[in-house]
Formats: sequence, C-alpha cells, structure tokens
Amino acid sequence: MAAAKIRKGDSVVVLSGKDKGRTGTVVQVLPKDGKVVVDGVNIAARHRKPSQLNPQGGIDRAPAPLAISKVALADPKDGKPTRVRFEVKDGRKTRVAVKSGETIDG
Repeated sequence: MAAAKIRKGDSVVVLSGKDKGRTGTVVQVLPKDGKVVVDGVNIAARHRKPSQLNPQGGIDRAPAPLAISKVALADPKDGKPTRVRFEVKDGRKTRVAVKSGETIDG
C-alpha cells in the first residue's frame, strides 16, 4: 500500500469547484474511491420527508465527498496549497511540504 499524501486530520485547501479557495480539515479519507470528506466544504442538502424517527422532516446538510485531486495540503507556514514529498528522517518516512520544506508530521 502506498503512503497517503493526505490523511484524516490534515488541513487542506480546495483547488477547484464551487468551494475553491476554502480551507478545512479532512474528516474522512476514502482511498478506494479517491475521495476525501472535508469539514464545512462541499455541503450537500438532502430534503427529508417526515418519518416516525424525524416527524418534522426538513433539510439535512452534510459534507459530501470531494475528489482528492481537487484538494491540496495547506502549507504549515502560510496556509497556501502545497504538494507533498516523502523524506526518510531518522529511519522514519515523513511527509514534507514541497513549498516551504516544512515537516508535516513527526
């Protein structure tokens, strides 16, 4: 299995689409589908009919999955989008922001 460039808990910037430029935290990664769920981004509204569980009905809003290619990791230094490179430091593989050279984890 290849190492993940974007992981749960990462701060990411949306590169394209209706939410372009918005920043959020990755809530869930769906590697089989090549998608990520970002908190507060790509909100989908579902109109629900009244039911026994929800007698009021109404509109449910929740973040929908986004193609992983549409997001980039936010640089730890300035918050701008950056690519990710892997480097081995002290025998451990770590993620490094290409733009600033800053270590992302570890």
